Amino acid sequence: MRPALALRFAAPVLFLSGAAVRAQAASGFDGADNAVGLSLGTGLILFSTLTALLYLAGRRRWATHEAELSAEIEELRQKAERARAFLASETQFAVVWAGARGEPEIEGDVSLALDAATAPRRVLGFGAWLPPDQAKALENNVALLREMGQGFRQDLVSHNGRHLEAEGRAIGSRVVMRVRDVSGDRLELMRLREVHAAQTAQFNVLRGLLDLSSHPVWTRGADQALDWVNMAYAKAVDAETPRDAVARGLELLDRPAREAAARARQAGDVWTRREHVVVAGVRRLMDVLDAPLPGGGGGIADDLSELESVRADHALQVESHIRTLDQIATAVAIFDRSKRLFFANAAYRHLWQLDPAFLEQGPSDSQILDRLRADRRLPEQADYRGWKAALHSVYLAVESPPQIWHLPDGRTLRVAFDTNPQGGVTYLFDDVTERFALESQYNALARVQSETLDALQEGVAVFGADGRLKLSNPAFARLWRLPEKLIAERPHIDAVTAACKPLSPEDAIWADLRSAVTGLHSARMGFERRMNRADGAVVDCAVAPLPDGGALLTFIDVTDGVNVERALKERNQALLAAERLRNDFVHHVSYELRSPLTNIIGFIQLLGDGSVGPLNEKQREYAGYVLKSSAALLAIINDILDLATIDRDAMALQIGEVDIRRVIAEAAEGLQDRLAESHVELSIIAAPDVGVFQADGQRIRQILFNLLSNAVGFSDPGQVVTLAALRRDSEIVFKVTDRGRGIPPELLDKVFDRFESHTISSRHRGVGLGLSIVRAFVELHGGTVRIDSAPGEGTVVTCMFPLRGGEMIVRPKVESRAEGRA
Repeated sequence: MRPALALRFAAPVLFLSGAAVRAQAASGFDGADNAVGLSLGTGLILFSTLTALLYLAGRRRWATHEAELSAEIEELRQKAERARAFLASETQFAVVWAGARGEPEIEGDVSLALDAATAPRRVLGFGAWLPPDQAKALENNVALLREMGQGFRQDLVSHNGRHLEAEGRAIGSRVVMRVRDVSGDRLELMRLREVHAAQTAQFNVLRGLLDLSSHPVWTRGADQALDWVNMAYAKAVDAETPRDAVARGLELLDRPAREAAARARQAGDVWTRREHVVVAGVRRLMDVLDAPLPGGGGGIADDLSELESVRADHALQVESHIRTLDQIATAVAIFDRSKRLFFANAAYRHLWQLDPAFLEQGPSDSQILDRLRADRRLPEQADYRGWKAALHSVYLAVESPPQIWHLPDGRTLRVAFDTNPQGGVTYLFDDVTERFALESQYNALARVQSETLDALQEGVAVFGADGRLKLSNPAFARLWRLPEKLIAERPHIDAVTAACKPLSPEDAIWADLRSAVTGLHSARMGFERRMNRADGAVVDCAVAPLPDGGALLTFIDVTDGVNVERALKERNQALLAAERLRNDFVHHVSYELRSPLTNIIGFIQLLGDGSVGPLNEKQREYAGYVLKSSAALLAIINDILDLATIDRDAMALQIGEVDIRRVIAEAAEGLQDRLAESHVELSIIAAPDVGVFQADGQRIRQILFNLLSNAVGFSDPGQVVTLAALRRDSEIVFKVTDRGRGIPPELLDKVFDRFESHTISSRHRGVGLGLSIVRAFVELHGGTVRIDSAPGEGTVVTCMFPLRGGEMIVRPKVESRAEGRA
């Protein structure tokens, strides 16, 4: 069209240009101007010619293009006719949208969904001709189609019962939804598709459940190769996924088991066996089932390892329970639903003294009862049959109360029944003979206790954890003059305190009693108090907390005892004063006797050695007697003086190193005359390295001298007295042993008492101070004395001293020590 327009406008231009040239030439331009005009005219002619040629060429192309467009329009018209014919060939309609916001174009038979008289656009209201769920699904599919170009296919059932198929797809810039009626093969195909979808869903559900199962499951194809396994199978064969297990052909069973299963499948049989299978590197016991299936086969394995473990544990528990039941004192017998003995423990066999061989045969309940009745071990019954029938009714009862059986041999049994849910009964026999006896004794003791409390002169009151009086005796009410009505009301401690305060108004004591009764259990403490009453009586009160949270209060009238105590104290003070006076008297008398006696001994010694003149034989003999008697008297006075000093707590020890062998020799030297007279031999046993220890050497010599003197005095002529010294751990031990007549057991506790001398049938004479001195000096050194003796076997006196003085008593030296032994 544009070239033709150009030619149409080019012709006038050419004519105008020629006229202009001719005008300029006529106007008389000069030669140069003529040349220019001529050139311009020539150019215009050439341009007009070229424009005409272009116009002719464009016209030819336009005619050709117009013919092509006419042919294309005809083709499109034919296609539209064919499309309409295609749409009309089936009962269907189509909805076309031009873009996401374009208006829909509806073609086809909308009577599939709506009535013929209805406007076609109402077909887009899917809820008008579809159920709500299908309408909503179709709306969602259409929305996805228009927005994202996502195609869909959906089977529909309209309200009028017609089966329809909706299909949507994007074509260029348009989207098309076609709804058509399906019938015949197409309807059957749709139904088959629905069935296939349902079966596929069920198949997926079953496979999903099998994947969740802990039992390995597998299927085989027609070639007997694995075509599917579940997750448990994959884990059992150490595969990453079930597909990996199928691809690699990993078998769960060993070759022999697989071959046996294959033979069974070929024969059309189901193969079941219990096999040991290696699962995840661990050998486990499995119950395997392999069966032929249409198109192949399949199998499942059930892990029995845990079941076997549970069975083993159950067997161990049963065995343990049996051992436990055999250890308990309760007799247990279990009968099954047929009333036959299933189990009996050792206590049951011991209780009824039944033959084990008889029990192992599983006798019935009636047989056991008949045997026990024949042996007179059951309670005596006038109607034995009725009693046994009533007893056997427990097999049908839900609950049965326990029974008490009094056996002919004096025993009492408590029989309990436990009905088993599976049938049968468990008998439990407890020997309650001792319990019944104890209960009877307890009741008797309770009565005795009540009578005893009532007979007590002391007032007793028991308060509970709530502070109220629980128990009291008549003496309590009499002591505090409480009325019987108040006691009967079980009053609180506050009421009791208020009733007792007129006789004893000391608030502090009653506050302590209340705290002990009603205070916190952990803070309750027992205590004792003395109460001085307004009527002159004196009462001792004691509080003791009880384990149950209560408190026990006891009140004792000690008025007479207090009066006697006062009198005894006064008398004791008088006795102490008399004892001090006696000790002072003995001390001074001993001192006054010692000085003249020392003079007498000196003069006798002068007479004996002839310094003042010769004595005849008789005089020397008498002088010797006087000297010995004076020496003995001096020893007695010295002992009395030492004891008096000890009694006055004025004895002082001169502690130093004591050579043990030397002090033994010095003590033995003073006994040579007595040993010669008694014809007794002295044996000294002391190790060369016995060494020294810390003590008062003079008192050690005195101790050994008195022990040896005592042993020699009780020894017969020809016997041996032994003095042994030894070092043991942290002490020094001296042992003096004689073979004399010994000491009777009833006198052993008296030998250390003062002035106790038992010299019957012996040559020993004394006032009984030697062993008293020994014990006093040993105890002053912190040591101990032990005496062992038996009549006719002699005596052993053992003195043990601490090696370094121990806890010896060292008292300051007093000025009266001047009268001590020279």
